[in-house]
Amino acid sequence: VPVGPDFFHLQPLFLSLYLSVIAANVLLIVLICVNRSLHEPMYLFLCSLFVNELYGSTGLFPLLLFQILKDIHTISASFCFLQIYIIHTYACVEFTILAIMSYDRYLAICYPLQYNQHMASHKVFFLVALSWLCPFIVIIVLMSLSAPLQRCGNIIHKVYCINYSIVKLACSDTTVNNIYGLILTVMVILVPFCYIVYTYMRILKVCFSGSKQTRHKAVSTCTPHLASVINFCFGACFEVVQSRFNMDNVPNMLRIFLSLYWLTCQPLFNPLMYGLNMSKIRIICKNLFLFRLS
Repeated sequence: VPVGPDFFHLQPLFLSLYLSVIAANVLLIVLICVNRSLHEPMYLFLCSLFVNELYGSTGLFPLLLFQILKDIHTISASFCFLQIYIIHTYACVEFTILAIMSYDRYLAICYPLQYNQHMASHKVFFLVALSWLCPFIVIIVLMSLSAPLQRCGNIIHKVYCINYSIVKLACSDTTVNNIYGLILTVMVILVPFCYIVYTYMRILKVCFSGSKQTRHKAVSTCTPHLASVINFCFGACFEVVQSRFNMDNVPNMLRIFLSLYWLTCQPLFNPLMYGLNMSKIRIICKNLFLFRLS
């Protein structure tokens, strides 16, 4: 299955991006795991988010770099379906974790006195497990519907494989695939997004009626999360537009950028945003850097 437009001259950029994603996310995962002061619900959710960034980028970059090295434009059907599974579960987990993080911020700002009661350790681990388990199950069902389809072509006009591209190649009836795809979109994208909007409306209401300290806390803890949500939705919209509409008139390099934005920028954007804006993480990084210099 050809994987898309000619992008092989971008090898140094892709390699640099992948190494940067690995370094930034692994650094923050290790910092959160080894520092007991960061063993709080918000940072545990962040750790899960950073693990997902590594997972999603690994679904794209290794295979892409291998194709660049070998100068090939094809991918086997089995690897194509594996890439579909990884990329789709990455997107579902990302939206789910972002929704859980908005719930955590909602409790911390709107119900600070009851926060520890509502966000006990067993509930944190349950939410993290739920954010990974549910997407893995629903995407298995999606793959079981797409894999048996009889396909009349083998050309995918994208840099990587996605489920909708496989369905478009099918000669057999795809009604069930389309219905399940619509239900899945509502479950893992629309519902979490609406919940995020709802929690931020409640947070804003509390901020406008609260003290200056409350507003400062809301801004410092919610800004990175809100920026992450906007950035991911921005990239997801790019992907939907490119998948559903004819992009033949769009310049080739712009199509590559639109296609790869949410799988390259989000895994690098999140650790940089949280690392620079979360005071505890920033202080620990600064102390570690000063310790290394001394």
